[in-house]
Amino acid sequence: MAYYRRGGEHARLASGAGRLEFLRTWDVLVRTLPPAPATVLDVGGAMGVYAGPLAGAGYRVHVVDPVPEHVDAAAQLPGVTAALGDARALAEADASVDAVLLLGPLYHLIDRADRVRAWQEAGRVVRSGGPVVAAAISRFASLLDGFARGFYDDELYQPLVEGALAEGRHHHVPDRNYFTTAYFHHPDEIAGEVADGGLELQRIAGVESPLWMMHDRLDVILDDARRRATLLDMLRTIESDASLLGASSHLLAIARRLSPDPPR
Repeated sequence: MAYYRRGGEHARLASGAGRLEFLRTWDVLVRTLPPAPATVLDVGGAMGVYAGPLAGAGYRVHVVDPVPEHVDAAAQLPGVTAALGDARALAEADASVDAVLLLGPLYHLIDRADRVRAWQEAGRVVRSGGPVVAAAISRFASLLDGFARGFYDDELYQPLVEGALAEGRHHHVPDRNYFTTAYFHHPDEIAGEVADGGLELQRIAGVESPLWMMHDRLDVILDDARRRATLLDMLRTIESDASLLGASSHLLAIARRLSPDPPR
C-alpha cells in the first residue's frame, strides 16, 4: 500500500519499457476482448490507465482496486466507475460481466492459494466464454533488469535476485527502489494456477519480449510511427513463442470459463 501511495503508477507506463508494456498490452486486449459495448471488470486497475481508453472505445468499465487514491483517480475518468475491492473476494454477481482484467493482482499475491482464489473469483463473475486476461511478472525480470540498469553494484541486489529465482518471491529492500514485495512467475507454472482456478488457459503472450531492456532507446523507436508499427507487428508474431516467454518482463495469460452460466 505504501509503495503505490507514492503515486508511481501515474507515469510508469508513459516512457521507455513502461510505454512498450502499455502498447503491447493494449494490442493484446483489442484482439482478445469482445466487441464494445461489452462490460469489462478491471480488477487491480489502479488509476485507470487501461480503463480510460477502454471506456473511450465504448466499453462499460468498472475498476476495482485496494488503493483509495487509485480508486479516486479512476472514478474521475469519463465513462469509468470505480470502487475499493479485493481480487480474492469480488463484490460482483455471478456471470455479470463480459470480460475480466487482472493486470495487477497476481504479482501482489505472494501465496499460490491467493492467486488461485483470484482466478476463481474472476471465473465466477465472467460470463461463460468470456476472457480473463491476467498479467504476471517473469521469474527472470529482476535478474535481467539488474544488468541492464547496473543494480548489481549494490551488494543487496544479488541476494534479492537469487531469492526470486529460487522461490519466485521478490522481497522489498528498505531504502531501495527495487519494486515492492511481489511474486514473479515462471511461465510454466501459470497453466496450473489457471486450471486450479477452474478456468481453461487459451494462451500465454510475452508482452515486451527482450526489447524491454533497451530502455531509453525504446522511445526513439516508439516516437516514430513507422518504426512503432513495425515493432508492434513483429512482436505480435513472436508473442506466444515459448522459448522467449521468460525473457519478457511481463506475461499475459488469457483464459476462459467454458462452463455454462448459472441459471438466473
